[in-house]
Amino acid sequence: MEITVENIKCGGCIGTITKKLNTEFNTDSTKVNVDQGTIDINVEDAKRNEVVKILLNLGYPETNSVHGFSSAKAKAKSFVSCAIGKMDK
Repeated sequence: MEITVENIKCGGCIGTITKKLNTEFNTDSTKVNVDQGTIDINVEDAKRNEVVKILLNLGYPETNSVHGFSSAKAKAKSFVSCAIGKMDK
């Protein structure tokens, strides 16, 4: 499945997203495209809501799903996730 999200900026973001989704869904199929803001993961469509929730908790909400304060909160979370991803390299 492919999900378009906000706040993906660099390799640190990719590292955090990839590590979390691969661990949660016991896969190595997660692919992140920074330029397009897309995440592609090979899991059942029935798990879409679970994937979206994990991404939101990391600070990468599905495009146009959060607004106002929630959007600002997601951006703040994404900066932390990005930094963690950079340190884990």
